[in-house]
Amino acid sequence: MINSKDLPALMTGIMATLAGIGIARFAYTPLLPAIIQEGWFTASQGAYLGAANLLGYFIGALAAHSLSERFSPRLVIGASFAAIALSFMLCAGAGSFSWFFLCRLVSGIAGAILMVVGPSLALAATPPERRASVGAMVFTGIGLGALLSASIVPVLLELSLTVTWGTLGLLCIAAGLLGDWGIDHLHVAPHLATSPTANSQKGVAGVKVVVLLVIGAYALDAIGFVPHTVFWVDYLARENALGNQAASLQWGIFGLGALCGPFMVGALAHRVGWQGGLMIAFAAKAAAVLLPVFSLALLSQSVSSFMVGAMIPGIVALTSGRLAELVGPTAHKKLWGQATAAFAAAQAVAGYAMSALYGIWGSYAPLFTISGLILVAGFLLVLLSRGVQQRHSHLSAQQSSKHSTQQSSKHSTQHSSNQGRQ
Repeated sequence: MINSKDLPALMTGIMATLAGIGIARFAYTPLLPAIIQEGWFTASQGAYLGAANLLGYFIGALAAHSLSERFSPRLVIGASFAAIALSFMLCAGAGSFSWFFLCRLVSGIAGAILMVVGPSLALAATPPERRASVGAMVFTGIGLGALLSASIVPVLLELSLTVTWGTLGLLCIAAGLLGDWGIDHLHVAPHLATSPTANSQKGVAGVKVVVLLVIGAYALDAIGFVPHTVFWVDYLARENALGNQAASLQWGIFGLGALCGPFMVGALAHRVGWQGGLMIAFAAKAAAVLLPVFSLALLSQSVSSFMVGAMIPGIVALTSGRLAELVGPTAHKKLWGQATAAFAAAQAVAGYAMSALYGIWGSYAPLFTISGLILVAGFLLVLLSRGVQQRHSHLSAQQSSKHSTQQSSKHSTQHSSNQGRQ
């Protein structure tokens, strides 16, 4: 159970994920139709601006670990909050495509840094016995940000686009102040207990293939969720002529799902383990992404919105937990940075590729089919990783049994020899 001692760590992690993805990324999605309708940018340009954030996320993911090692984490996190806030405020008036591209790029860079450094800092200050609970909870900020953007952006758009951009910037400042309070009250945990696997090079080598497969699946997940996180609202509002209100409702359901996701996968992991939970999450997300291809009835839209929303932070939390299970908490931070970089690279490539495909096809519908099939491939990689681990465990057990038999035989021989001398 979460207690009051976890509050600083939770505040640090939740505010980081709230601003890093919940606002920096997801707040742009309900803004996209309004930007196009107001004539600030064309539909194709709007899609590329969404992809600019994904490119920035890749750059930030690569830089996050070294920045956190070179500078104070508090400074790095504070600067990232400020950069996201500025990126929104500087978009409060109509401007050139290159200016908006730069601002969205900066928000992506800062968002990735928050996503890597914030949760890692929170977990490092959390005792091992509560790390699993806190680890799932810190990612609720993603859903909270999506839910906030879904509820306030439509209201703010009734006033103006300028007010909307500016208010989102102020929200980032508020999140930054709360996050800084959390960092200021963090208590550094005792030396992290490491598992034998984490300390043994042989053990790490043994799970290397499994780790690579899990990271590969995580990268495919990054491709699979691009349509829902960048194009979903515009797809419903404009392409299917459902209107902004109906599309905003679906974005709200998406946010509600993202808020519930960490709790759902926490219970799932408790029942079936990190590996089993990851397999179920990939299967559920693939089905939810493919659902709009077959039906756009209200129920289908809502199920798709909720389940994709839930599985976005859900798969993040499950992947993080699975990697920690494989390599131990000490090696986790660096490996999580590498996994985030792989995720960001796949996401950036997918964002630009899908924006280009939309420019060619003039429709978002085929992108959902592509993404669903990519998620099926991710499920297969997770399934394969389980088979590889089981095979490795079987071989290790055989070697251990053989070693024990040899030791027993050697001991028996020595014992007989000693009796003979007597």
